[in-house]
Amino acid sequence: MSSVSTRLVRASALAVLCLSAFGCGEKVKYHARPAVSGMKANMPPVANVPQKPLKAGADWTVWGASFTLRSRVHHADINTKKITVTGYIGKTNLPDAPECAVHKGGKADPEGCKAPVPTFWLCDKKEDKIEDCIKVMGWASNFAQLYDAIEKYDKDKDKEDAEPAKDTFWGLDIPKPIPGAGAKVTVEGTYTTTFTGASTGTAADPIMGILSYKGMKYLEEPPEIATLPGMDEKDKDKDKNKKKKKG
Repeated sequence: MSSVSTRLVRASALAVLCLSAFGCGEKVKYHARPAVSGMKANMPPVANVPQKPLKAGADWTVWGASFTLRSRVHHADINTKKITVTGYIGKTNLPDAPECAVHKGGKADPEGCKAPVPTFWLCDKKEDKIEDCIKVMGWASNFAQLYDAIEKYDKDKDKEDAEPAKDTFWGLDIPKPIPGAGAKVTVEGTYTTTFTGASTGTAADPIMGILSYKGMKYLEEPPEIATLPGMDEKDKDKDKNKKKKKG
């Protein structure tokens, strides 16, 4: 069979199929089909973002400041900016001060003594976990400066116009009273993820950030007077010596 004949046979067969199945030139109609039952889309759960206020009046909340610092969109609005944050002091590191660092100012720590910078943690609520609070640093350069401030504030407790104790290294006023757990405060400071004022090196917290202290106002004073380890015992020894001299 010639090639021409072969093509004619194929064309005829195609025409027959066209007429028998659809009718040449007619469009195939769309017939809607119901969704297959039992099939469910595998979608991730909706993120559980807590609905908390960013600010309390003109001041930031702890959650609001840290949330904004972590935000890719609003990070620049707060990073390295001077802000005010209102909250509760949840903890200080004064009770953890090493014995080698607890002494009068003007005296160097002994060699090998490793002491952190005095720090307190600012929280939205008293019972908040410390990891949900902002570190506040820069209100005292070391524990020796706090030692002198605690002694001064104890002597001046009956003087209404007594001058605040000065940090001789940083030239700032040490808060009065000394920060203690349970106090409600408004803290002013520069907010970012690091603190570079420590002689022991840079401190960093990329999650909650660090507030570098510039000033503080007490809304509620701490329920107990803050002190350093061993200072109570030293005060008791002084009182005993005074009584012996009088006797």
